[in-house]
Amino acid sequence: MEPGGRRRQQQQQRRLQELRREATQYYQDHRVPQRMEEALNALFPQRPADLYGELANYFSKFSKAPVICKLVGRKVLDGVGQPTLEVEIYCTVKNYEKRICSTVMSSHSQIPENALPETTEADEKERNDSVNTAVEWVNESLNMMLRGLKPTDQCKVDKILGEYFTKKVEEKKEVQKQEEEEEEEATLALTSCTPSATSLPGKKKSAKPGKKVAVAERPIPPAEPAESVLRGSVAIGGTSLAVAKAGAAVSRIPLYLHIALLKCDQDSLKEMTLPLPMVTLLNCEKISPAKLRLVKEVMLIPPVQLSLKQGIERVLDIQKEMMRLLQPPGEAPSSQVADSKKGRAHNTGKKAPLKGKYEILTGTFKSPDEMVDVYVELINKFPFIIALIDPLRKEDRQQWSNICCALGSKCYLIAEDAATYISKLKTDQNINVPMCSGVVLKYINETKVSDLIEVTGLLDGQRHITILGSPDGESSDDSLVDLAVGLGARFIKLGGLSRGERVTKYNRLLAIEEELAKNRTLREANLEFIAFAEESQPEKQLSDVLPPPKQDSLPPQLSQPALQVHSLPAQHADLGHPN
Repeated sequence: MEPGGRRRQQQQQRRLQELRREATQYYQDHRVPQRMEEALNALFPQRPADLYGELANYFSKFSKAPVICKLVGRKVLDGVGQPTLEVEIYCTVKNYEKRICSTVMSSHSQIPENALPETTEADEKERNDSVNTAVEWVNESLNMMLRGLKPTDQCKVDKILGEYFTKKVEEKKEVQKQEEEEEEEATLALTSCTPSATSLPGKKKSAKPGKKVAVAERPIPPAEPAESVLRGSVAIGGTSLAVAKAGAAVSRIPLYLHIALLKCDQDSLKEMTLPLPMVTLLNCEKISPAKLRLVKEVMLIPPVQLSLKQGIERVLDIQKEMMRLLQPPGEAPSSQVADSKKGRAHNTGKKAPLKGKYEILTGTFKSPDEMVDVYVELINKFPFIIALIDPLRKEDRQQWSNICCALGSKCYLIAEDAATYISKLKTDQNINVPMCSGVVLKYINETKVSDLIEVTGLLDGQRHITILGSPDGESSDDSLVDLAVGLGARFIKLGGLSRGERVTKYNRLLAIEEELAKNRTLREANLEFIAFAEESQPEKQLSDVLPPPKQDSLPPQLSQPALQVHSLPAQHADLGHPN
């Protein structure tokens, strides 16, 4: 190497050594390593194994709270292959867009099973159009309206959803009003161009001699029309529930605890009670080998003394034995006994009721007053029946009052059809609900989480029991179980112990029981019947339906699985047209 090159290399090495000495002196003068160590020791005195992980967790506490950044709606299939809505929630978490959760809504149908093909086809088209509209609402309007809101602010979200739904209802009313006006104008124009027909004078028709005139029986109130459902309304319920799940996820708590805190206004919860499952044992319809006409299904309620896991195991044993007894000799065991046909309303009457009779067996008819005596005799003969769901039509309100006064202290009298629409129970203060011990609530259509919280709080205050039930078209989403636990429902009605979408919910219930027991926050369930006042109560709003309660303890013989009978009041029949 030339002398000049060697000198340059030596100069570079000396300069590098000088820079190292300067850097070392700087850190020593400013005591950076020592100060850093002192700070870390103060923050983490336990000296964690993953120091960088602990640092990330510590500084994440000072980051901005997650906010909703995107909603995604799509059409999916429910448990019976019907279209329904899925809603996904995306939030901005630490400056990153992150998918938090999704929920699939269960569908609900009011179309009878024996409906005409054209009626069924129209219903399926309406369902499909409704889901498409819901997907459009979620991806467009609701996506823009909820962007930037905290998923933990359920009340604010539900208020926005409610206002949007009200706006859509008003728009529909305006469209209907305009269509009616146009139709009326067209009718008037047609009438003015057509000469009016005058009836020719003649004798009035009289009954033929010798023909017997049927004696008119006391008429019954006509069936109330089915509630109209706004197309796309499932977007409201789906979005509200998805936001609740997202709020629980970002708060790092289970959904049932999140719901309970919302209901208790963030008060601390020391203990929680699990809802008792109403497990379908027999479904008394066409697919069942034990076809009965008095009831729709028979359900078992596990004893309160057993854990939920023990109760489910006992019900499974009874179900297997029942299947064996009902199976015809020589045939393989069938799994259809505890199953039920979903997706259609259970209305098997082929003709509208003309004389107000219930067909309890083929060719055997009873009036509404006689049905009260039938149920009284049934409960007296079989005291293990502790609940009747819809024993009468909701229109037979006087008979509801009579049966409550007669059996209220012996079993629960539950209204399901009268309480399908939660939002109506909340908003309509003049709604006529039959006198009853409690109601079955279903999370469908425009129902919001806040609606459930408000209605169940009202029911709790009036000593009604709350039952959360699965809609007709179930999905594999198990949020219903968390809702029932968080709301403090007395029972949960999931159907039989079969089919994946049901078993998923039962498994979720078992998991919650295990978690509460581990945390020592599980409180034992308690069943109380109510003795109704003897005098009939006038029809009032929901909050006034129940008279002042008198508690009766559970009969001691109900330490075994109790029976519940779900009646089928839709089987009113005309005496002249027996099935």
